[in-house]
Amino acid sequence: MLHDSNTIRSKNKPRFREIMMETFKTPASEIADRICRIQARMQEADLDALLIVQRVDLFYFSGTAQNGFLFIPAEGEPLLLIRKYMPRARLESSIANMLEIRSPKELPRRIADFYGRLPRAIGFEWDVMPVKESTFYQGLFPEQGCVDGSPLILRTRMIKSRWELVQMEKTARISARTFEYIRNTIRPGLTEMEFGGMYEAFARRIGHAGKLRVRDYQTEGYPWHILSGVSGGMVGLLDSPASGQGTSAAFPVGAGNKKLRADEPIMIDLCLAANGYHMDETRMFAIGSMPKEALDASLAMMDIHNEVLDHIRPGVPIKDLFDLAKTSAERRGYADSYLGPPGYKVRFIGHGVGLELIEQPILSIKETTLLEPGMTFALEPKMVFKNRFSAGIESVFTVTETGHRLISQVPVEIFVC
Repeated sequence: MLHDSNTIRSKNKPRFREIMMETFKTPASEIADRICRIQARMQEADLDALLIVQRVDLFYFSGTAQNGFLFIPAEGEPLLLIRKYMPRARLESSIANMLEIRSPKELPRRIADFYGRLPRAIGFEWDVMPVKESTFYQGLFPEQGCVDGSPLILRTRMIKSRWELVQMEKTARISARTFEYIRNTIRPGLTEMEFGGMYEAFARRIGHAGKLRVRDYQTEGYPWHILSGVSGGMVGLLDSPASGQGTSAAFPVGAGNKKLRADEPIMIDLCLAANGYHMDETRMFAIGSMPKEALDASLAMMDIHNEVLDHIRPGVPIKDLFDLAKTSAERRGYADSYLGPPGYKVRFIGHGVGLELIEQPILSIKETTLLEPGMTFALEPKMVFKNRFSAGIESVFTVTETGHRLISQVPVEIFVC
Protein backbone atom coordinates (compact mmCIF):
# COMPACT_ATOMS: atom_id res chain seq x y z
CA MET A 1 0.00 0.00 0.00
CA LEU A 2 1.39 3.42 -0.95
CA HIS A 3 1.12 6.42 1.35
CA ASP A 4 1.68 10.14 0.95
CA SER A 5 4.96 10.63 2.82
CA ASN A 6 3.67 13.91 4.26
CA THR A 7 0.87 12.07 6.10
CA ILE A 8 3.03 9.43 7.76
CA ARG A 9 3.99 10.35 11.31
CA SER A 10 5.19 8.18 14.12
CA LYS A 11 3.25 8.51 17.35
CA ASN A 12 6.53 8.50 19.27
CA LYS A 13 8.74 10.72 17.10
CA PRO A 14 8.07 14.38 16.29
CA ARG A 15 8.64 15.64 12.79
CA PHE A 16 12.19 16.76 12.07
CA ARG A 17 11.21 20.41 11.70
CA GLU A 18 9.68 20.32 15.19
CA ILE A 19 12.93 19.29 16.92
CA MET A 20 15.32 21.53 14.99
CA MET A 21 16.94 24.34 16.96
CA GLU A 22 15.68 27.81 16.17
CA THR A 23 17.42 29.52 13.27
CA PHE A 24 20.31 31.65 14.48
CA LYS A 25 21.53 34.76 12.70
CA THR A 26 23.49 37.74 13.92
CA PRO A 27 21.33 40.83 13.33
CA ALA A 28 22.47 43.23 10.59
CA SER A 29 22.46 46.05 13.15
CA GLU A 30 24.97 44.12 15.28
CA ILE A 31 27.32 43.58 12.35
CA ALA A 32 27.05 47.24 11.32
CA ASP A 33 27.84 48.43 14.84
CA ARG A 34 30.89 46.16 15.09
CA ILE A 35 32.23 47.36 11.74
CA CYS A 36 31.68 50.96 12.82
CA ARG A 37 33.53 50.44 16.11
CA ILE A 38 36.52 48.66 14.57
CA GLN A 39 36.78 51.33 11.86
CA ALA A 40 36.90 54.04 14.53
CA ARG A 41 39.82 52.26 16.16
CA MET A 42 41.54 51.76 12.81
CA GLN A 43 41.31 55.48 12.11
CA GLU A 44 42.76 56.29 15.54
CA ALA A 45 45.64 53.89 14.84
CA ASP A 46 46.13 55.22 11.28
CA LEU A 47 45.56 51.73 9.86
CA ASP A 48 44.11 51.62 6.36
CA ALA A 49 42.55 48.15 6.43
CA LEU A 50 42.13 44.81 8.16
CA LEU A 51 42.02 41.42 6.50
CA ILE A 52 40.10 39.08 8.79
CA VAL A 53 41.14 35.44 8.39
CA GLN A 54 40.61 33.73 11.77
CA ARG A 55 37.29 31.87 11.99
CA VAL A 56 35.89 33.45 15.18
CA ASP A 57 36.81 36.99 14.15
CA LEU A 58 35.23 36.34 10.76
CA PHE A 59 32.02 35.23 12.46
CA TYR A 60 32.07 38.25 14.79
CA PHE A 61 32.42 40.83 12.03
CA SER A 62 30.43 39.14 9.24
CA GLY A 63 27.95 36.74 10.85
CA THR A 64 29.28 33.69 9.00
CA ALA A 65 32.11 31.26 9.75
CA GLN A 66 32.26 29.89 6.22
CA ASN A 67 35.68 29.56 4.58
CA GLY A 68 36.49 33.09 3.56
CA PHE A 69 37.99 36.50 4.27
CA LEU A 70 36.61 39.85 5.35
CA PHE A 71 38.34 43.00 4.14
CA ILE A 72 37.50 46.00 6.33
CA PRO A 73 38.70 49.42 5.14
CA ALA A 74 39.16 52.22 7.63
CA GLU A 75 36.37 54.04 5.79
CA GLY A 76 33.63 52.64 3.58
CA GLU A 77 31.89 49.30 3.28
CA PRO A 78 33.56 45.94 4.00
CA LEU A 79 33.99 43.22 1.39
CA LEU A 80 33.35 39.55 2.17
CA LEU A 81 35.23 37.08 -0.05
CA ILE A 82 34.04 33.48 0.27
CA ARG A 83 35.85 30.36 -0.93
CA LYS A 84 33.09 28.03 0.21
CA TYR A 85 30.26 27.75 0.81
CA MET A 86 28.73 30.83 -0.85
CA PRO A 87 25.00 29.88 -0.59
CA ARG A 88 25.28 29.43 3.18
CA ALA A 89 27.37 32.58 3.60
CA ARG A 90 24.62 34.57 1.84
CA LEU A 91 22.03 33.18 4.26
CA GLU A 92 24.09 33.89 7.35
CA SER A 93 25.82 37.20 6.66
CA SER A 94 24.32 40.67 6.30
CA ILE A 95 27.45 42.03 4.59
CA ALA A 96 26.14 43.64 1.40
CA ASN A 97 29.28 43.23 -0.69
CA MET A 98 30.06 39.56 -1.15
CA LEU A 99 32.21 37.85 -3.78
CA GLU A 100 33.03 34.22 -4.44
CA ILE A 101 36.70 33.32 -4.93
CA ARG A 102 38.53 30.08 -5.63
CA SER A 103 41.84 30.91 -4.00
CA PRO A 104 43.27 33.46 -1.55
CA LYS A 105 45.69 34.36 -4.33
CA GLU A 106 42.80 36.29 -5.86
CA LEU A 107 42.57 38.61 -2.86
CA PRO A 108 44.83 41.47 -4.08
CA ARG A 109 43.15 41.68 -7.49
CA ARG A 110 39.60 41.41 -6.14
CA ILE A 111 40.22 44.04 -3.45
CA ALA A 112 41.87 46.43 -5.93
CA ASP A 113 39.05 45.95 -8.44
CA PHE A 114 36.36 46.64 -5.83
CA TYR A 115 37.96 49.66 -4.14
CA GLY A 116 39.98 51.00 -7.06
CA ARG A 117 43.28 50.53 -5.26
CA LEU A 118 45.08 48.58 -2.56
CA PRO A 119 45.64 50.16 0.88
CA ARG A 120 48.97 51.41 2.15
CA ALA A 121 48.89 49.11 5.23
CA ILE A 122 46.88 46.04 6.19
CA GLY A 123 46.40 44.59 9.65
CA PHE A 124 46.35 40.83 10.27
CA GLU A 125 45.58 38.61 13.27
CA TRP A 126 49.20 38.00 14.09
CA ASP A 127 48.38 36.86 17.62
CA VAL A 128 47.05 33.59 16.17
CA MET A 129 48.22 33.39 12.56
CA PRO A 130 50.98 30.79 12.00
CA VAL A 131 54.29 32.08 10.63
CA LYS A 132 53.81 30.14 7.39
CA GLU A 133 50.43 31.78 6.73
CA SER A 134 51.72 35.19 7.76
CA THR A 135 54.55 34.88 5.23
CA PHE A 136 52.06 33.80 2.57
CA TYR A 137 49.77 36.80 3.06
CA GLN A 138 52.68 39.24 3.21
CA GLY A 139 53.77 37.76 -0.10
CA LEU A 140 50.34 38.54 -1.56
CA PHE A 141 50.73 42.20 -0.59
CA PRO A 142 54.46 42.94 -1.11
CA GLU A 143 53.98 46.68 -1.56
CA GLN A 144 51.75 47.09 1.49
CA GLY A 145 52.83 47.45 5.07
CA CYS A 146 51.60 44.39 6.96
CA VAL A 147 51.10 44.95 10.69
CA ASP A 148 49.47 43.31 13.71
CA GLY A 149 45.80 44.25 13.80
CA SER A 150 44.83 41.85 16.58
CA PRO A 151 44.93 44.43 19.44
CA LEU A 152 42.23 46.47 17.67
CA ILE A 153 40.13 43.35 17.08
CA LEU A 154 40.41 42.09 20.65
CA ARG A 155 39.67 45.53 22.05
CA THR A 156 36.50 45.73 19.96
CA ARG A 157 35.35 42.25 20.95
CA MET A 158 36.06 43.01 24.61
CA ILE A 159 32.84 45.00 25.00
CA LYS A 160 29.68 42.90 24.67
CA SER A 161 26.47 44.36 23.31
CA ARG A 162 23.07 43.76 24.88
CA TRP A 163 22.34 41.25 22.09
CA GLU A 164 25.53 39.32 22.86
CA LEU A 165 24.67 39.21 26.55
CA VAL A 166 21.28 37.73 25.66
CA GLN A 167 23.08 34.98 23.72
CA MET A 168 25.28 34.27 26.73
CA GLU A 169 22.20 34.12 28.94
CA LYS A 170 20.84 31.40 26.64
CA THR A 171 24.03 29.42 27.11
CA ALA A 172 23.78 30.06 30.86
CA ARG A 173 20.36 28.37 30.88
CA ILE A 174 21.89 25.27 29.27
CA SER A 175 24.66 25.33 31.87
CA ALA A 176 22.20 25.69 34.76
CA ARG A 177 20.14 22.74 33.51
CA THR A 178 23.33 20.69 33.16
CA PHE A 179 24.41 21.47 36.72
CA GLU A 180 20.96 20.38 37.87
CA TYR A 181 21.43 17.13 35.94
CA ILE A 182 24.81 16.71 37.69
CA ARG A 183 23.15 17.15 41.08
CA ASN A 184 20.55 14.51 40.29
CA THR A 185 22.84 11.86 38.75
CA ILE A 186 26.19 12.08 40.54
CA ARG A 187 26.94 8.88 42.45
CA PRO A 188 29.86 6.86 43.82
CA GLY A 189 31.59 4.36 41.57
CA LEU A 190 31.51 6.38 38.35
CA THR A 191 34.90 7.44 37.09
CA GLU A 192 35.42 11.15 36.57
CA MET A 193 35.68 10.62 32.81
CA GLU A 194 32.59 8.41 32.71
CA PHE A 195 30.52 10.96 34.61
CA GLY A 196 31.86 13.75 32.42
CA GLY A 197 30.64 11.88 29.36
CA MET A 198 27.19 11.49 30.92
CA TYR A 199 26.59 15.15 31.62
CA GLU A 200 28.22 16.29 28.37
CA ALA A 201 25.77 14.06 26.48
CA PHE A 202 22.92 15.66 28.42
CA ALA A 203 24.25 19.14 27.64
CA ARG A 204 24.46 18.32 23.94
CA ARG A 205 20.84 17.14 23.94
CA ILE A 206 19.70 20.54 25.20
CA GLY A 207 21.87 22.75 23.00
CA HIS A 208 25.59 22.55 23.85
CA ALA A 209 27.55 22.71 20.58
CA GLY A 210 30.09 20.14 21.74
CA LYS A 211 32.89 22.48 20.67
CA LEU A 212 34.82 25.06 22.69
CA ARG A 213 36.92 27.70 20.96
CA VAL A 214 40.17 28.87 22.54
CA ARG A 215 42.43 31.46 20.90
CA ASP A 216 45.71 30.37 22.49
CA TYR A 217 47.16 27.57 20.36
CA GLN A 218 48.65 25.87 23.44
CA THR A 219 45.34 25.76 25.32
CA GLU A 220 42.63 23.16 24.74
CA GLY A 221 39.00 23.55 25.75
CA TYR A 222 37.47 20.69 27.74
CA PRO A 223 33.82 20.71 28.91
CA TRP A 224 34.40 18.08 31.61
CA HIS A 225 36.74 19.14 34.39
CA ILE A 226 35.99 16.87 37.34
CA LEU A 227 38.47 16.94 40.19
CA SER A 228 37.45 14.62 43.00
CA GLY A 229 39.40 14.37 46.22
CA VAL A 230 43.10 13.87 45.60
CA SER A 231 42.66 14.52 41.86
CA GLY A 232 42.19 18.19 42.70
CA GLY A 233 45.37 18.30 44.76
CA MET A 234 47.75 17.50 41.95
CA VAL A 235 50.34 20.20 41.27
CA GLY A 236 49.68 21.80 37.90
CA LEU A 237 45.93 22.08 38.35
CA LEU A 238 45.96 25.82 37.76
CA ASP A 239 48.65 26.06 35.09
CA SER A 240 46.07 27.61 32.76
CA PRO A 241 42.41 28.65 32.90
CA ALA A 242 41.57 25.25 31.36
CA SER A 243 43.66 22.64 33.13
CA GLY A 244 43.15 19.63 35.32
CA GLN A 245 44.65 16.24 36.18
CA GLY A 246 43.58 14.41 33.04
CA THR A 247 43.71 10.78 31.97
CA SER A 248 47.26 10.52 30.63
CA ALA A 249 50.43 12.38 29.74
CA ALA A 250 48.94 13.05 26.30
CA PHE A 251 45.75 14.55 27.80
CA PRO A 252 46.75 16.04 31.15
CA VAL A 253 43.59 18.11 31.56
CA GLY A 254 39.90 17.51 32.14
CA ALA A 255 38.66 14.42 33.98
CA GLY A 256 40.64 11.35 34.96
CA ASN A 257 40.09 7.66 35.67
CA LYS A 258 39.65 8.05 39.43
CA LYS A 259 36.29 6.85 40.74
CA LEU A 260 33.98 9.24 42.55
CA ARG A 261 33.57 8.47 46.24
CA ALA A 262 31.24 9.57 48.99
CA ASP A 263 32.35 12.11 51.58
CA GLU A 264 35.03 13.83 49.49
CA PRO A 265 35.12 17.27 47.83
CA ILE A 266 34.42 17.25 44.09
CA MET A 267 35.12 20.35 42.00
CA ILE A 268 33.29 20.46 38.65
CA ASP A 269 34.33 23.14 36.15
CA LEU A 270 31.81 23.14 33.29
CA CYS A 271 32.41 24.91 29.97
CA LEU A 272 29.67 25.04 27.33
CA ALA A 273 28.89 26.91 24.12
CA ALA A 274 25.71 27.58 22.15
CA ASN A 275 25.61 29.53 18.89
CA GLY A 276 29.26 30.35 19.51
CA TYR A 277 28.84 31.97 22.95
CA HIS A 278 30.52 30.34 25.94
CA MET A 279 29.85 29.85 29.62
CA ASP A 280 32.50 28.79 32.14
CA GLU A 281 31.31 27.92 35.65
CA THR A 282 32.60 25.94 38.64
CA ARG A 283 30.76 24.59 41.67
CA MET A 284 31.75 22.32 44.55
CA PHE A 285 29.94 19.01 45.07
CA ALA A 286 30.00 16.19 47.60
CA ILE A 287 28.19 12.88 47.83
CA GLY A 288 26.77 12.35 51.32
CA SER A 289 28.90 14.92 53.13
CA MET A 290 31.92 17.15 52.63
CA PRO A 291 34.88 17.08 55.07
CA LYS A 292 35.00 20.18 57.26
CA GLU A 293 38.37 21.39 55.93
CA ALA A 294 37.11 21.26 52.34
CA LEU A 295 33.78 22.80 53.33
CA ASP A 296 35.50 25.71 55.08
CA ALA A 297 37.81 26.28 52.09
CA SER A 298 34.87 26.18 49.66
CA LEU A 299 32.93 28.68 51.76
CA ALA A 300 35.99 30.94 51.87
CA MET A 301 36.22 30.91 48.08
CA MET A 302 32.54 31.81 47.85
CA ASP A 303 33.12 34.74 50.22
CA ILE A 304 36.06 35.98 48.11
CA HIS A 305 33.96 35.53 44.94
CA ASN A 306 31.19 37.68 46.42
CA GLU A 307 33.60 40.24 47.84
CA VAL A 308 35.19 40.78 44.42
CA LEU A 309 31.76 41.14 42.79
CA ASP A 310 30.83 43.78 45.37
CA HIS A 311 33.77 45.90 44.12
CA ILE A 312 32.93 45.67 40.40
CA ARG A 313 32.17 49.03 38.84
CA PRO A 314 33.34 51.00 35.79
CA GLY A 315 36.72 52.69 36.24
CA VAL A 316 38.21 50.15 38.68
CA PRO A 317 41.65 48.88 37.57
CA ILE A 318 41.52 45.13 37.01
CA LYS A 319 44.67 44.53 39.07
CA ASP A 320 42.85 45.97 42.09
CA LEU A 321 40.42 43.04 41.94
CA PHE A 322 43.31 40.57 41.93
CA ASP A 323 44.91 42.34 44.90
CA LEU A 324 41.59 42.41 46.76
CA ALA A 325 41.07 38.66 46.31
CA LYS A 326 44.64 37.84 47.31
CA THR A 327 44.44 39.96 50.46
CA SER A 328 41.11 38.40 51.34
CA ALA A 329 42.53 34.87 50.99
CA GLU A 330 45.53 35.76 53.15
CA ARG A 331 43.28 37.31 55.80
CA ARG A 332 41.34 34.05 55.96
CA GLY A 333 44.53 32.02 56.43
CA TYR A 334 44.75 30.54 52.94
CA ALA A 335 47.91 32.24 51.65
CA ASP A 336 49.70 28.94 50.97
CA SER A 337 46.96 27.20 48.98
CA TYR A 338 45.31 30.15 47.23
CA LEU A 339 45.79 30.06 43.43
CA GLY A 340 47.95 26.95 43.70
CA PRO A 341 50.51 25.50 46.11
CA PRO A 342 53.72 27.43 46.91
CA GLY A 343 55.98 27.69 43.88
CA TYR A 344 53.15 26.93 41.43
CA LYS A 345 50.73 29.80 41.89
CA VAL A 346 48.98 31.42 38.95
CA ARG A 347 48.66 35.17 38.61
CA PHE A 348 45.02 35.56 37.59
CA ILE A 349 41.57 35.10 39.16
CA GLY A 350 39.52 35.05 35.97
CA HIS A 351 39.30 35.92 32.31
CA GLY A 352 37.11 37.47 29.67
CA VAL A 353 34.64 35.13 28.00
CA GLY A 354 32.43 35.33 24.90
CA LEU A 355 32.84 33.86 21.44
CA GLU A 356 36.04 32.30 22.77
CA LEU A 357 36.35 30.58 26.11
CA ILE A 358 39.24 32.80 27.18
CA GLU A 359 39.18 36.41 25.99
CA GLN A 360 40.80 39.67 26.94
CA PRO A 361 41.16 41.14 29.43
CA ILE A 362 42.52 38.69 32.00
CA LEU A 363 41.78 39.38 35.69
CA SER A 364 45.48 39.31 36.49
CA ILE A 365 48.02 40.79 38.83
CA LYS A 366 49.48 43.10 36.16
CA GLU A 367 46.36 44.12 34.20
CA THR A 368 45.94 47.90 34.52
CA THR A 369 42.96 48.10 32.13
CA LEU A 370 39.97 49.84 33.71
CA LEU A 371 36.63 48.06 33.91
CA GLU A 372 34.07 49.22 31.36
CA PRO A 373 30.36 48.49 30.94
CA GLY A 374 29.92 45.47 28.66
CA MET A 375 33.10 43.69 29.73
CA THR A 376 32.19 40.11 30.58
CA PHE A 377 34.28 37.82 32.76
CA ALA A 378 34.48 34.38 34.30
CA LEU A 379 35.57 35.02 37.90
CA GLU A 380 37.31 31.95 39.39
CA PRO A 381 39.04 32.15 42.77
CA LYS A 382 40.40 28.68 43.52
CA MET A 383 42.69 26.87 45.92
CA VAL A 384 44.85 23.74 45.71
CA PHE A 385 45.77 21.71 48.77
CA LYS A 386 48.69 19.71 47.46
CA ASN A 387 47.99 15.98 47.08
CA ARG A 388 44.67 16.34 48.94
CA PHE A 389 41.92 18.34 47.18
CA SER A 390 40.99 21.59 45.47
CA ALA A 391 38.26 24.12 46.24
CA GLY A 392 36.82 26.95 44.18
CA ILE A 393 33.97 28.62 42.43
CA GLU A 394 33.51 30.29 39.06
CA SER A 395 30.72 32.51 37.76
CA VAL A 396 30.24 34.66 34.68
CA PHE A 397 29.28 38.31 35.14
CA THR A 398 29.13 41.47 33.09
CA VAL A 399 30.10 44.99 34.13
CA THR A 400 27.14 47.40 34.14
CA GLU A 401 26.95 51.19 34.35
CA THR A 402 26.73 51.02 38.13
CA GLY A 403 28.28 47.69 39.11
CA HIS A 404 27.84 44.15 37.87
CA ARG A 405 25.20 41.61 36.86
CA LEU A 406 25.58 37.86 37.09
CA ILE A 407 24.94 36.03 33.84
CA SER A 408 25.42 32.68 35.56
CA GLN A 409 22.15 31.14 36.69
CA VAL A 410 23.61 28.35 38.83
CA PRO A 411 23.07 29.10 42.53
CA VAL A 412 26.17 30.31 44.36
CA GLU A 413 26.29 27.43 46.82
CA ILE A 414 27.88 24.07 47.62
CA PHE A 415 25.93 21.04 46.45
CA VAL A 416 25.87 18.09 48.85
CA CYS A 417 23.95 15.36 47.07
